[in-house]
Amino acid sequence: MTVTFFNRKHEKGGEVSNRNRIGASTQCDADSRLYIVHLFLYFDQYWGKIGSMPKQPAKQRIILVDDHEVVRLGLKSLLERHPQFDVIAEASSAREAIEKTDALKPDVVVMDIRLPGTSGIEACEQIVNKHPNVKVIMLTSYAEDEMLFSAIRAGASGYILKQIGSDDLVKALEAVSRGEALLDPAVTQRVFQEVRRAVKEEEASAFQHLSQQEKHVLLLVSEGKTNREIAKQLFLGEGTVRNYVSSILSKLGVNNRAEAAAYAVEHSLREYISS
Repeated sequence: MTVTFFNRKHEKGGEVSNRNRIGASTQCDADSRLYIVHLFLYFDQYWGKIGSMPKQPAKQRIILVDDHEVVRLGLKSLLERHPQFDVIAEASSAREAIEKTDALKPDVVVMDIRLPGTSGIEACEQIVNKHPNVKVIMLTSYAEDEMLFSAIRAGASGYILKQIGSDDLVKALEAVSRGEALLDPAVTQRVFQEVRRAVKEEEASAFQHLSQQEKHVLLLVSEGKTNREIAKQLFLGEGTVRNYVSSILSKLGVNNRAEAAAYAVEHSLREYISS
């Protein structure tokens, strides 16, 4: 940057005296340095303010997918009231949703489960597999268990009913944008029930190769009883119990009674003993 300064000449008898010329030159240099210092201080302060200004958060780019135009218009009208959302496209079919997602790379796809032709669940799976960073929220009119769990398996980040309130929908989109998974409160209990059922099935499968008598023997082993004590309680010969224990260790793939006992406790064997 070039700064030019102009000083008035001090003349005496029509000529500029050497003394005045030297004085003027010295004063000019001092003024120049002072001006430049002030200039740098100004720009430092100015750009410091610019750099510290808070950045506006990026808008959440959304594609709406529903085969009913009135539903899309309603959702779009709702979301456009909030500056953090930007509805960048709409689609009326799964195929169109996939194509627009490929082209536009949105942050979120809000998609109806029931679409003509390919279902929303199939489209969700394709989108998530192809674009792992794209979140898909499934919309549905009915809380159907089969649809719910299919959507979860397909990789949906959220599952909400169309009857959801506007504020709750906004919160759902914000939650999904933060990387959270979301379920409509109306279906949450069903998910927990399914999870508990799946856990019980997994635990039960841990003993699927054991006969009922072997389970009884294993339960007593887990209680720390000896072969003689087990034989007495089950009215069996001690040699028979010994054979049962060997069979149990082999079937469970463990090395000794202590490991078998730990396995029985870990997988809640007592719950699967028929009385």
